Amino acid sequence: MTRLTGLFPRILTMANNSPWGSGSGGSDGSGDSGSGGDSGNGPRNPWQPQGSGGGGRKPNNIEDLFKRRPGGGGGGGFRGGGFGGLPKRPNGKSYVPIAIGVVVVAWLVLSSFHRVGPQERGVVTFLGSYSRTVEPGIALTLPAPIESFETVDVQNIRTIDIPAAGTQENLILTGDQNLVDLAYSVRWTIKDPTLYLFQLADPEATIREAAEAAMRASVAEVTLDDAIGPGRIEVEQKVEQRMKELLDSYRSGIQVQGVAIKKADPPEAVNEAFKAVSAAQQEAQTYLNEARAYAQQLTAAAQGEAAAFDKVYEEYRLAPEVTRRRMYYETMERVLSKLDKTIIEPGNVTPYLPLPELRKKMQESTTVEAPRAQGGSN
Repeated sequence: MTRLTGLFPRILTMANNSPWGSGSGGSDGSGDSGSGGDSGNGPRNPWQPQGSGGGGRKPNNIEDLFKRRPGGGGGGGFRGGGFGGLPKRPNGKSYVPIAIGVVVVAWLVLSSFHRVGPQERGVVTFLGSYSRTVEPGIALTLPAPIESFETVDVQNIRTIDIPAAGTQENLILTGDQNLVDLAYSVRWTIKDPTLYLFQLADPEATIREAAEAAMRASVAEVTLDDAIGPGRIEVEQKVEQRMKELLDSYRSGIQVQGVAIKKADPPEAVNEAFKAVSAAQQEAQTYLNEARAYAQQLTAAAQGEAAAFDKVYEEYRLAPEVTRRRMYYETMERVLSKLDKTIIEPGNVTPYLPLPELRKKMQESTTVEAPRAQGGSN
C-alpha cells in the first residue's frame, strides 16, 4: 500500500515535466500565442522548450530532457551521491576500496595456501606446465591462475568392473577353441600422481583396455575346464602380471593391486548342458574319493598286520622253540574256545568231566529263573 501511495505523486510529476506539457494550452500566458501560425489552444511542438518567446523555433538539446527527470541534475540517476547507493564512511570516503581489498586478500589466501592429507599428494602446475609434487602437509603456491594446485589420493583402492553392470555377455576364446563368459574386476591405485595426471588422457579407459587385452591373452593359454574350474587362480595371476608390464610401458603411474574373476560360465545357450556335465563330473569325483579312502583304510590295516608279524618274527629268531610252542598254544586256545569239549584220560575211555554240558544247563536255569523273579517282585 505504501508503494502505491508513493507511485501516484511520481506519475503526476512526470506528467508535469513531460515534453508535451500539462495539456493546459496557453491559458497561463506562457504559451505560444505570439508565435506565428500557431493557435493558443492547439497542440504545441513537443521539441520546443516551454516559456520560449515568440521567436523562431529552436531544436532542443536532448540532455535537457534527462535533466527534467526526477532526481536529475546530472547525477547519473544515483541518489545520495554514493557509488551504487552504498553508504559512505564517517570521513566521507567510499567503502569500495575496502571491499576490493578484502576480495583480493581472500583470493590470495584461498589460492595460495593448500592442505594435503596423509593419503594425498599435491601436484602444482605453473602456467599450465608441471612444476612440482607436494608431500602431505601445508603447501604454499603462487596465487591462481599463475600456479594451479590439484590433490591426488594415492592410497585409495579403486575398482573397475569388466564388463560394466547391466551389459551383455563377455565372451572370450579359450585355448581349446571354446567360448567362456567371464566377468572380473581390477583393483588399482595411483603410484605416481604426476604421470597419472599428465601421461594418460583417460586413465580408467586405458586400464579397462589393458585388462581386456591381458585377460584374452591369458585365457587363450588354458582350456575351458581350467577357465571355469581350478585354473582361475592361475589366470588371475597371469592377467595381473601382464597388466603391470603393459601399464609400466605406458608410464601410466598406475599400480595394479589384483584381478578377481567373479563369474566364469559357458555361453548362455549351452549353460544348462555344461551344468549337467559338471554335476556328473562331481559325482564321479565323489566316487573316486570314496574308493581312494577305502583303499587307504585297507592299506593301513595290512601295514599294521605286517608290522605285527615282523615283531613276532623278531621274537621267533631269538627263541624259536619257545615262540613256536607259545604260538601253538595261542592258536589252539583261539580255536577250541568256540567248540564243545570233552577231556578224557589216555588209556581209559572214560569222560573226566562234562564241562560244556554243565555250563549249558547252568545258563538255561539262570535264564528261566530270571523272569520268574521279576514276576514275583511285581
